[in-house]
Amino acid sequence: MTTCSPTNRLSKRLTRREWKGVDDDNARIALQSSSVGIVIVNWNSGTFLKQCLMSIATCDGLDRISRVIVVDNGSDDGSCDDLPVIPVPLSIIRNGVNRGFAAGCNIGAAYCQTDYILFLNPDSVLLSESICVPLDFLDDPRNHDVGICGIQLVDGDGKVARSCSRLPTCYSMLTMALRLHGLSRRLFPPHFMKEWDHSQTRDVDQVIGAFFLVRSSLFHELGGFDERFFVYFEEVDFCERARQLAQRIVFLASARACHVGGGCSGKARGHSLFCSLRSRIAYAQKHYGRGPRSLVVIATLVAEPVIRIAFSLLKFRWANIPQLLYAFGKLWLDQIAHSVTT
Repeated sequence: MTTCSPTNRLSKRLTRREWKGVDDDNARIALQSSSVGIVIVNWNSGTFLKQCLMSIATCDGLDRISRVIVVDNGSDDGSCDDLPVIPVPLSIIRNGVNRGFAAGCNIGAAYCQTDYILFLNPDSVLLSESICVPLDFLDDPRNHDVGICGIQLVDGDGKVARSCSRLPTCYSMLTMALRLHGLSRRLFPPHFMKEWDHSQTRDVDQVIGAFFLVRSSLFHELGGFDERFFVYFEEVDFCERARQLAQRIVFLASARACHVGGGCSGKARGHSLFCSLRSRIAYAQKHYGRGPRSLVVIATLVAEPVIRIAFSLLKFRWANIPQLLYAFGKLWLDQIAHSVTT
C-alpha cells in the first residue's frame, strides 16, 4: 500500500479515421492501452471491503488498472485495517469524519490520472470480465458518445438485479412520497426499471452507483459529484447533467459483477432513510421549478411520514415506527436549519 500522490499516465487514443486503418491485432493492442482508476468509498463495511479488494485480483486485464484508491470515511469498525495485498497499486485515504459518499468519490477521483474512473461499492465483488469488457466497449470509437457505463449486477444467488433507473420527475417523486408506486406500474412507474429483465445491452437514464464507470474527461467537465448529496441521488444528479451534455448512459449486459447491497446503510436504516429523503429534496430543489419542488418538499415532509406510519401500524410492523420517527424528525430539523441559513 502506498501514500496517495497523483501520477501521470499517457494513453493512446485513436480517431475514427485512424481506427479504420488498423487491423484486428493492432486494434486489440490499442484498446488495451486505456487505463482505469478504481475508487472505493468505505464506511463501516465490515468484511465486505476485503472481499471486494480480493476480487479485483481475479479480473482480466490487471495491467489496465492504474491504481485502486480506498477513501475511508471515518470508519470505526476496523474495516479499513489489515487490507489484503493485491497485484495493483493500492492507496488509502483516511478521512477523520464521514464526509459523505459524493465527497469521498471526488477525493479519490482527484488521484486518478486515467482514461476512466470506476466508482465501486465495497459490497461488490468483481468477476473476471468485470473490468475488460466495459473498458473495451468504451474504447470502441463507435461508442465515443457513451460517457457512463454500468454492467449486470447479480445477487448472492446469481439473480440479475433490476439496477437501472429512470431519472426522477416531479410526478414520480410525488407518487413515491404518497406511496402510490406499488399500486400500478403503468400509472405510477417505479424508479427502478423492474419491468425489464436487464438481459440486453441498452441506453438507460441512469445506472446504479455500485458499479459506475465514467470517462475521466466527462467527470472533470461536470466537476465531479455534487457534494450537496451526502449519499443517495449523487449518481442520479450526475447522470442528469451528463445527459444535458448529450452523453449516453449504457447498461452493458455482457459483463457481470456481484453486488450484495446494503453493506453499510443496512446497519442504520433510520439514518439511511433520512439521508435518502434529504437527497430527494435536494434533487428537487436543484432540478425543478419553484412550484414542483414545493410540492415535493410538502409531500415528503407532511404526507409521507403519516402514510408510512399508518402502513406500518396496519401491517403490524411495529419495529419500523421508531426508525420512521427518527428519520422524519431529523429531516424536519434539517430543513428548518437549512431554511434559517439560506
